Amino acid sequence: MTYTCFDVDIADHVAHIQLKRPEKYNSMIREFWNELPEIVNDINENAKARAIVISSTGKHFSSGMDLSVFTDPNAGVAETEVERGRQRHAFRDWVKRLQGTFNCLDDARMPTLVAIQGGCIGGAVDMTSACDMRYATEDAFFCIQEINIGMTADVGTFPRLCHLIPQGALRELSYTGRRLPAAQAKEIGLVNEVYDSHEEMLTAVMETAKEIAANSPLAVAGSKVMINYARDHSIADALDYIATWQTGMFTPADMMEAFTAKGEKRAADYDDIQPLRQKM
Repeated sequence: MTYTCFDVDIADHVAHIQLKRPEKYNSMIREFWNELPEIVNDINENAKARAIVISSTGKHFSSGMDLSVFTDPNAGVAETEVERGRQRHAFRDWVKRLQGTFNCLDDARMPTLVAIQGGCIGGAVDMTSACDMRYATEDAFFCIQEINIGMTADVGTFPRLCHLIPQGALRELSYTGRRLPAAQAKEIGLVNEVYDSHEEMLTAVMETAKEIAANSPLAVAGSKVMINYARDHSIADALDYIATWQTGMFTPADMMEAFTAKGEKRAADYDDIQPLRQKM
């Protein structure tokens, strides 16, 4: 299928989703917000890959939300309190829909890895913070751009970055709108590794994705579920949940295959996770 904002390739159990509008700095136009969840949900629901890599093209990863997304040709000036209330309700629903675009990365059963070059600005920070792992080139930088245009970031930056970097660093970036260079982003734990070039980064990220894809897909999916659950709950709740999960999801066949493959000095051959049921 052809997309306006993305190219998609799946090989060796790894799905590669690439932003493809470098001449526009990969800004997030209206099509972007519909296409990304369509692509990711299709991969997830139909078990088309065991890992997802997101990368970009051109000088910058993404300049963030395109200004055209802010404009609603159907929104007139509200003249009554009732009309204003309806517009506020519609706006809240619109923001929730934008949030859902990136929630799909968090919700996908397979890990998502993102390779970032140049600017990762505004909505791109929301996007990358929803991924499992982040990698960057030396010239990459992050900017919570919303404060610089008189608004509060609302599509996922704060709920997720609170769990990824120290509070002091997050507050400084959020209140000032300063750029966070890649080297400093690694120091505070936002990115896993920094590379000299885009090519070197993408090669390394794809190798990591293939390494993930070589493991038991069900065990990897379970690990992602547990990490996300532990992030959002107490230690006691997370321990209880992993016990329940393991009771229902532990797969002796995968463990036996792992030991057999090791003994035979070969790569393990695991079954894919099952597609999700679409119909009753």
